[in-house]
Amino acid sequence: MFIKKLLPVLAGSGLLLGAAVAGAEISGNVAMTTDYKFRGISQSDESPAIQGGFDYEDESGFYIGTWGSSVDFDSNDGFDGSLELDVYLGFGGSFGDSGLGYDIGFIYYDYPGDDGAEGDYAEIYGSLSVGDFSLGLAYSDDYYGETGKFYYVSGDYEFALPEDFALGLHVGFNSFDEAPGFLSSDEDKYYDYSISISKSLGGVDLSLAYVGTDLDEEDVFDTTWGDAEFIFTISKSL
Repeated sequence: MFIKKLLPVLAGSGLLLGAAVAGAEISGNVAMTTDYKFRGISQSDESPAIQGGFDYEDESGFYIGTWGSSVDFDSNDGFDGSLELDVYLGFGGSFGDSGLGYDIGFIYYDYPGDDGAEGDYAEIYGSLSVGDFSLGLAYSDDYYGETGKFYYVSGDYEFALPEDFALGLHVGFNSFDEAPGFLSSDEDKYYDYSISISKSLGGVDLSLAYVGTDLDEEDVFDTTWGDAEFIFTISKSL
């Protein structure tokens, strides 16, 4: 899904299933990860997850796609779903020859099988990029679990290392209009961060990331879902 690709948390790249069609490209992606963290918090009960999706991108900059991942919230707050399925569309491009890129869009997060937590929600997002640096903003008027307005501001920087390695840095600021949002304490904001190193090897993309938040266990339902940990992801692009 778009947010997890460009504000990264780790969707990984994928398996290209299509080809250029009349100035457009249809592609697909698939990945396996040792833990699916979104904005620093585990969505898979700190267990491995399988992920993948499809994208259509027009030469005009318009794109539409879908992305899914296995999830496991340990039946927390009545959530019994095992799948996240996202649908998104947007438009990206650059401002002439300025080197300044932009991306704006809409994304809907769906949790099929979630009959109790009312987890489905929508966001609008946008980002600006210069070179290897990007700054993003996402907003939901009714965030996960029907918890009201939510804002997410993030910054990302990626640069090349010797031997075709790449280093990625990410920091995000999560803000709830009304505490505690989906958290189990009275926190109305938190930070997430990641440091990742990646490399393509034999046609396979490998990534090792250190991902965490500044939350305590009591903030996340007395779990370690927000604690920092190393996450390994393997994906494939053709």
